[in-house]
Amino acid sequence: MSTTQFKLIFRVPPSHLEICKQAVFAAGAGTYPGGMYTEVSFEYLGMDQFRPSATSTPHTGQPGQLERVEEYQVETLCVGEKVMRDSVKALRRAHPYQQVVVEVVQLVDIGLDEDDRQ
Repeated sequence: MSTTQFKLIFRVPPSHLEICKQAVFAAGAGTYPGGMYTEVSFEYLGMDQFRPSATSTPHTGQPGQLERVEEYQVETLCVGEKVMRDSVKALRRAHPYQQVVVEVVQLVDIGLDEDDRQ
């Protein structure tokens, strides 16, 4: 790996899944080195739980009430720190929530050679 790579992970309600994915893809996420694959992501549906505080203005639910909602978790690759930062900014603009759950994990090249791949 010559350029630092990151895994961008975020959760999003089904209503905004495609909007958020297209925002991060437009910023360069999901493109593999060499450009042979673009708009690559992995997603799975799960349940999120939260209780909005009295001072919040939640997209879903009411302040003080415990909420359980379906959300997708999406994982995609960002090649280079600029792509990662631009993708996070684009995600925050496209996402409907006040608090966006975003994880960024720096990937490490473990240095496999051709013999290790066979």
